[in-house]
Amino acid sequence: MRHIAQFLLSAFSASQFPAPTAPEIAFLGRSNVGKSSLLNALVGEKAARVSSTPGRTRAINFFLVQDESRRRRCVFADLPGYGYAKISKSISAEWPKFIEPYLAERPALALCVCLVDSNIPPRPADRQLLDWLRSAGRSFVVAATKIDRLSGNERARNLSALRKALDTEDIIPVSAKTNDGIRELWARIEASAAKERADPSP
Repeated sequence: MRHIAQFLLSAFSASQFPAPTAPEIAFLGRSNVGKSSLLNALVGEKAARVSSTPGRTRAINFFLVQDESRRRRCVFADLPGYGYAKISKSISAEWPKFIEPYLAERPALALCVCLVDSNIPPRPADRQLLDWLRSAGRSFVVAATKIDRLSGNERARNLSALRKALDTEDIIPVSAKTNDGIRELWARIEASAAKERADPSP
């Protein structure tokens, strides 16, 4: 199904967050994990800017996403990346100001999609993020990106390592290049959005 994405705004502080009008899906991950590429693959168009320099996103970017009938809608929230050496300190300093409050307090937040690179060993920062989301009581799913770069044996081995290191079986292998896993990820997003629509309480 084709989706239509409309950029809403960039928020640099909690006071700039848009009024919650639809279930929100947050996308989080290291700065070079392919987050913008995955967002574009999900909506089928270049909604998020793909930069050659990791760490360009310094705000939370909000996109209204609707199906062609415009009957089902949700908001994608593209959060700043973390863990990139050149900007990690400045990003880390910004997290408590408005990123943590968004993740902890946003009433419309239905699901956190946590991106990890399937081609490299699990990083402590990724486990720390998942532990933080668990403590905050947030629903999440892990999207293992760039899966097209791995052979069958490498894919099985790396996904097993991710499951063990991140202490979760809830991992969807995806590729923005080949669209592997995009349908499965959309199914998870829509299920979480539908649940939020049915029960909009925080």
